[in-house]
Amino acid sequence: MKKNLRIVSVAAAALLAVAPVAATAMPVNAATTINADSAINANTNAKYDVDVTPSISAIAAVAKSDTMPAIPGSLTGSISASYNGKSYTANLPKDSGNATITDSNNNTVKPAELEADKAYTVTIPDVSFNFGSENAGKEITIGSANPNVTFTEKTGDQPASTVKVTLDQDGVAKLSSVQIKNVYAIDTTYNSNVNFYDVTTGATVTTGAVSIDADNQGQLNITSVVAAINSKYFAAQYDKKQLTNVTFDTETAVKDALKAQKIEVSSVGYFKAPHTFTVNVKATSNKNGKSATLPVTVTVPNVADPVVPSQSKTIMHNAYFYDKDAKRVGTDKVTRYNTVTVAMNTTKLANGISYYEVIENGKATGKYINADNIDGTKRTLKHNAYVYKTSKKRANKVVLKKGTEVTTYGGSYKFKNGQRYYKIGANTEKTYVKVANFE
Repeated sequence: MKKNLRIVSVAAAALLAVAPVAATAMPVNAATTINADSAINANTNAKYDVDVTPSISAIAAVAKSDTMPAIPGSLTGSISASYNGKSYTANLPKDSGNATITDSNNNTVKPAELEADKAYTVTIPDVSFNFGSENAGKEITIGSANPNVTFTEKTGDQPASTVKVTLDQDGVAKLSSVQIKNVYAIDTTYNSNVNFYDVTTGATVTTGAVSIDADNQGQLNITSVVAAINSKYFAAQYDKKQLTNVTFDTETAVKDALKAQKIEVSSVGYFKAPHTFTVNVKATSNKNGKSATLPVTVTVPNVADPVVPSQSKTIMHNAYFYDKDAKRVGTDKVTRYNTVTVAMNTTKLANGISYYEVIENGKATGKYINADNIDGTKRTLKHNAYVYKTSKKRANKVVLKKGTEVTTYGGSYKFKNGQRYYKIGANTEKTYVKVANFE
């Protein structure tokens, strides 16, 4: 099967690698060189140096019917390699080799004959990676985050999840083949969506929740969480008055959730249980590539819910709420002289300004208040200044001397006389000083 592959973008390749989906018909080619322009760095999981991501998608053949002509099956693919935070996508030249497609019985299948909902293995021969002459002679380990991907260094070798390769004098790593298992050809005529259902009621659900007790050491095992979720929910596609189950990998979803919270898992699956965490379970149909994600909240009742240390502060100037990117959240605000519960320390957000995070019921909310509206800012007077109650009336007989350090709160107010004033004094009294006295 001689084939010609056009280059596929890195973004598209990454998507296809996670869950094969339909794409324009582009047959897979072989014998490619991937060029890398920086020194080799170890992969973050330390199992291999270079992470290879073959991206294969397949479309199943459609037989001729009264409503449509016959459509031949097709195969689309690309190979990318990544390390040091960069990705490099292969451009496969014309007529350079043959990609082999085999079914579960190891029978060779032509792309035009691909069938829906069947697992295929695609083997791409003569793949090479060019890491530059500065890396000549180095020994590297090549692997893939995709467990369906294996490699052979030499003809006749058994496929392996990782291979050690010594780069040649030009810094090129040569592989006999890259093999991708469990490639499914999707049926473009099958339009049923994937949904999650409650096992007990049969109702469609978009969110889930399970409760599991930890052991006397406050630990859970991944298998217990997986069993709890799988016993309560299932995924399926509804078509012709019947449900067809869609499988999903709950174990990987649980591991990903724990990793996101930086919770360590032992070699046998035990971890220190938090009071609550969320597992995003994704089910993807092998028949048409459609998917659905169910966020499941896992609660551990016998593990205390941690409380964020907090303090009560008085707002000295009307304050809006901001998110972690220093963007205003809605139009709600806390008016001056009211109290608010915030974190013990300020946080500097993206704009370089310090904020207090709002705490509610012992939990961080992700909403922030400008610290200047609470603690104020120390400013030095450049002129003698009176303290005013209104634009025409002084608050007292005090005269603040030039060089005095005064704490002002929040932004300035514009009075009726057109001049701007800062609120001073950590109290509810009307005490203001002209902004001009600080300039």
